[in-house]
Amino acid sequence: MMRRIILIALLVRGLGVAECALAQDKAAPAAQGDLAAAASAPAVKKLTIEVSGGEKNVAVENASVYLKYSEEKKLRKDKKYALNVKTNRDGTAHIPDPPVGKVLIQVVADGWKTYGQYHVLNDSGTVIKIHLDRPPKWY
Repeated sequence: MMRRIILIALLVRGLGVAECALAQDKAAPAAQGDLAAAASAPAVKKLTIEVSGGEKNVAVENASVYLKYSEEKKLRKDKKYALNVKTNRDGTAHIPDPPVGKVLIQVVADGWKTYGQYHVLNDSGTVIKIHLDRPPKWY
């Protein structure tokens, strides 16, 4: 009688170990499939803002570009976010993974008039061109 109990216990334990091994074998190809799907997925989209100024459309470098938007909530107050980036020598600023919807874009640069306007972003891979003017002369 005791032998049967020990034999049944070993049999049940052996089945449990075999079942775990099969589950791991099935999970490994699924994990490899997830990695392949992630590698084939498109790269992170980014919003490109090109800032030029003056009559000759010169690229404005080192301009501060502010992107402000709010996340609407049903029960609480809307949460407001602000992103700040600088333009490079070519006058472009890249914002990775921008929000979709209505955003306020403000551009501030030394020696140029400040720009601020609302834009509606539908596609996150868009290019927005902004033209700055010189400030008026003070007499």
